[in-house]
Amino acid sequence: MKALVYKGPGKKAWEEVPNPEILHPTDAIVKIDTTTICGTDLHILGGDVPAVTEGRILGHEGVGHVIAVGDSVTNFKVGDRVIVSCISKCGVCEFCQKGFPDHCQSNEAGVGWILGHMIDGTLAEQVRVPFADGSLHHLPDHVTDEQAVFLSDSLPTGYEVGVLAGQVRPGDTVAVVGAGAVGLSSILTTSLWGASKVIAIDTNEFRLEKALEFGATDAILSDENTREKVLALTDGLGVDVAMEAVGYPETLQLAASLVRPRGHIANLGVHGKPVELPLDTMWIGNYTLTMGLVDATSTATLLKMVASGKLPSEKMGTHEFKLDEIEKAWDVFENSAKERALKVVLKA
Repeated sequence: MKALVYKGPGKKAWEEVPNPEILHPTDAIVKIDTTTICGTDLHILGGDVPAVTEGRILGHEGVGHVIAVGDSVTNFKVGDRVIVSCISKCGVCEFCQKGFPDHCQSNEAGVGWILGHMIDGTLAEQVRVPFADGSLHHLPDHVTDEQAVFLSDSLPTGYEVGVLAGQVRPGDTVAVVGAGAVGLSSILTTSLWGASKVIAIDTNEFRLEKALEFGATDAILSDENTREKVLALTDGLGVDVAMEAVGYPETLQLAASLVRPRGHIANLGVHGKPVELPLDTMWIGNYTLTMGLVDATSTATLLKMVASGKLPSEKMGTHEFKLDEIEKAWDVFENSAKERALKVVLKA
């Protein structure tokens, strides 16, 4: 088969590799029908995730059909149409039992994100999915691939690490720094908790236009006066919840500057280097800062919302390519501002 292989920082190749095989009785092999590129993949190529070694197949999102199952797989059979979760859940370790599979202890890294990280991922024609019973989701026939593929990662991340961890409550004011796929997912799912004002902040005018379509009440083109603009929209005190969905020091620092006393900062972005934060003012302001991997425990709930039409997830896909056009798709996604792109959809 063909797959996108990481060759070290700044290098990748779409090339022939061996087909995946069942290695453990809990494995399944999924033929990828639709996949997408994540901002985390860009961080990997930039050298920000040193645990990813040369030769690794990238990707952790996808929709496909099961073509083989191990002897211990009971919830899925050959032919089933499925969502591949970005988090692989063994279901038996302490963290999985407590509902935190982001720290699944089934591997040496002690994390649930292993596809395209510790093992080969979904930017390929086929993928081996460990712990298939806990790491795949049945997909209803009336939900399209274009809707479902963003349930692998983007929507659960925006909802869990942004809305839930940020403790958004009815009537809250929310700022989202970065209106890419994850930021837009946060904006889209704040509606489930009744935020009264959602302010999208970005340097990309196209993404701000989309943010308004996704439910933002206000859009701010980021500049040196961003904080003052947010304060003017929020009675001079700042927002209840500020979400950072980019992964740069300056964007997290901006998010930290936007919250009111006893506000919440939710860091969703993947950071490749340390960030200096004003803990002196954060301490006296009683701020709460949360961060971390998604658990993807909300996927089944979000799937119901997508299936009912409540969450129009298909709006995230702005460009479609054939899977073997992945190098072109990567360039479009990497240059999203110029290309007016949110997420690229790759079809087998």
